[in-house]
Amino acid sequence: MSFLTLHNVSKFYGERQVVNNVSLSIKQGEFVSLLGPSGCGKTTTLQMIAGFVDVTHGAISLDGKDITRAASNTRGLGIVFQTYALFPHMTVLENICFGLQMRKLPKQQQQQKAERMVELVHLKGFEHRYPRQLSGGQRQRVALARALVIEPPVLLLDEPLSNLDAKLREEMQFELRRIQRTVGTTTLMVTHDQNEAMSVSDRVVVMEQGHIVQVDNPYTLYEQPRSEFVSSFVGKTNLIPAHVLSDGESPRLQLPQQQELTLSRPVQFRAGVDVIFSLRPEKIQMVPNGSGRLDAMLKERFFMGSYWLYQVETTWGEIQVMTPNDVAPTLNIGDRVGLDWADDASRLLPAVPGEREIA
Repeated sequence: MSFLTLHNVSKFYGERQVVNNVSLSIKQGEFVSLLGPSGCGKTTTLQMIAGFVDVTHGAISLDGKDITRAASNTRGLGIVFQTYALFPHMTVLENICFGLQMRKLPKQQQQQKAERMVELVHLKGFEHRYPRQLSGGQRQRVALARALVIEPPVLLLDEPLSNLDAKLREEMQFELRRIQRTVGTTTLMVTHDQNEAMSVSDRVVVMEQGHIVQVDNPYTLYEQPRSEFVSSFVGKTNLIPAHVLSDGESPRLQLPQQQELTLSRPVQFRAGVDVIFSLRPEKIQMVPNGSGRLDAMLKERFFMGSYWLYQVETTWGEIQVMTPNDVAPTLNIGDRVGLDWADDASRLLPAVPGEREIA
């Protein structure tokens, strides 16, 4: 059952529409991320839920109650800002207690709740330090504890990890998920980082130009994108223009340079439709020249730590290939290779926004 619901929510600034008819249902205890590039409307959506920005059209409800026009301080939501917004003159414990003080809880109860939060976010021993004496990750934990200690119905996270370095950001992703699972608070996070969204979320909401374009669990979102935008924004992919020559059990595609490719499974597009052939770099294997489905020449090679990224030239254009870093590379720039992939590795996407598959 839906706990937090957005129904046809839109936001205009003058004549400019930044959120367009967004509808979303979030279950109690669920961790959902709003993912998209800058300017897609994700932060504005979060701010409308928080009550910081007025809703132009539509409705927002929380646990069955309409909060569309409710003042932000009456919604009872926990919020962690990108900058954490800690009080510099307060200690860790005082920062965590602030929301409880505003609610006029007895001192002893404040202390007990705050100490439980200190334990939860692994800050035991740091209670009497000031924000300036903490690392970025520790400040993030304080902000999270301060938001959770009031036991909010929903926790809103506005790019909470963006100010951390790469290693600490990865560590905090796991910590964030651990803490959320422990307390069970319904959580909505805004991020532009697809790795961040995929690693912690039950579901990911992808936004583009004010619209929700796909909502799915991370695996389905990655493996079954519904559009060219989602396919390229969530992970790396090779996008190749194609034309469906025939459908049925063994459909045929026409690819660049009049090359044809027969698929071993039915596709959800009719014959005569232009499509995008999407093939992720890690799904491609490099095989001896002359074998495989496509001939290629190695153009560039990049060492990425855990994997090698190759750029190869083919009759379909330039293609990226990823191989795990498990053996020393044996290929050099200029070498000719074959490219192969499993029958179910590729995806066909609409070439035109709004073009739908066969029902």
